[in-house]
Amino acid sequence: MNEQNAEIKPYVIGLDLGGTNSVFGIVDARGDIKATTAIKTGGYSNVDDYVAASVQALQPIIEQVGGIEKIKAMGIGAPNGNYYNGTIEFAPNLPWAHNGVVPLAKLFSDALGIPVALTNDANAAAIGEMVYGVARGMKNFIVITLGTGVGSGIVVNGQLLYGHDGFAGELGHVTMVRGEEGRACGCGRTGCLECYCSATGVARTAREMLAKTDRPSLLRDMNPEDITSLDVSIAAGKGDELAKDIYEFTGKMLGEACADFAAFSSPEAFIFFGGMVKAGELIMKPIREAYDAHVLKIFKNKAKFLVSGLDGASAAVLGASAIGWEV
Repeated sequence: MNEQNAEIKPYVIGLDLGGTNSVFGIVDARGDIKATTAIKTGGYSNVDDYVAASVQALQPIIEQVGGIEKIKAMGIGAPNGNYYNGTIEFAPNLPWAHNGVVPLAKLFSDALGIPVALTNDANAAAIGEMVYGVARGMKNFIVITLGTGVGSGIVVNGQLLYGHDGFAGELGHVTMVRGEEGRACGCGRTGCLECYCSATGVARTAREMLAKTDRPSLLRDMNPEDITSLDVSIAAGKGDELAKDIYEFTGKMLGEACADFAAFSSPEAFIFFGGMVKAGELIMKPIREAYDAHVLKIFKNKAKFLVSGLDGASAAVLGASAIGWEV
């Protein structure tokens, strides 16, 4: 970062663009979020309306920090974001970007008059960990985001892995269950890690386990279709054995997947990020145990298993803002 420039333009804007909400933060070089605002992501039928609403929402907080001349750049973390092109491409959960390629970085740059960089949301989380979080000082690590889906940001030799087209790091879509037994995934394939180890996958596992057995469980008091991963976590925290088994199943699969990922990049750490890690040891213990049982001997006892130290609400904004400093 150019320190002289940071003095003249001490802030960047970070945008965590989620399927439900778009959260904007104005961030300084230390990673302090000075002001935030948000809009609903899906409330707009086309991208021009979305950008116009975003810029309108940003105006008061930009003025709050002294105007646009104080802002160096903007960074965006978005689903199906392509860092090379500044585009969002065929994002299934974004109504204005699910059936084409949207040049979002250029649209925001034109509207605000500042440089804009964009990357995949899980990559933004990895950069956030490297710049502000538990991966500070690490050069080889994998961030795995456990939310509605499973995302990943892979850092090798101190650099984020983008691949030749900008889309490297889709570990949520490695196949864990082959054949007809595999669950259907939103990506169009079957048996993906995401189908089992996302928050959505955990709820699905709960419904399957409840249907297959007559074991007692607090979850039986609920309509099966209403069960969320949070409900499973709460039940497990109260000692519910079936709920504990759901996390055991989920963690075991994640640990087996990480054992395979180690063979690719030999990371110093696997860092888990997202609402599901609030389950703590309920999910982390089976991850570690399954990893140890399946990982290649040369990688044994080398990788740390860490939980993101960044506050969940601000971590994605911080990650997005971090790429703004690099523009």
